[in-house]
Amino acid sequence: MEELKVKISVKILPNDYTCDGEDRSPEITVGGVNTGIAKCLAIIVNDPDAGGGGGFIHWLAWNIELVRLIPEKIPKTPEVTFPLKAVQGKNSFGKTGYNGPCPPHGQTHRYFFKLYGLDTLLSLPAGATKDELAAAMQGHVVQYGETYVTYGR
Repeated sequence: MEELKVKISVKILPNDYTCDGEDRSPEITVGGVNTGIAKCLAIIVNDPDAGGGGGFIHWLAWNIELVRLIPEKIPKTPEVTFPLKAVQGKNSFGKTGYNGPCPPHGQTHRYFFKLYGLDTLLSLPAGATKDELAAAMQGHVVQYGETYVTYGR
């Protein structure tokens, strides 16, 4: 599997990207996309420090067109057509699209941005869950990269 380079310009997430601010998705730089093998990207953003053991999902999106930059403030709609094309799933808040960090007061959590290069577009409807996305991606991941940021209250 080939590596994707995933970068967010900060290590500590500013309030604008959290429940304490505008709650908009951050800009994500993507390097090393191999257009010879990847047809689209998928992203899973989770908080492994949240209670419950399985991590808390903040964002699921797939069939993201191959880009070098996922811009900030992706609309919270099931299907995105601008500023890029993507389909979004249901996060652990029960909502569609990105919902940022909101850890309990007095705690700092890590938020992993996992990016996958897929060899096919997924025929998965908008609003799907993390488990449904993981099952649909099985056997189709040809590239992978991740980064993380922290946020505390």
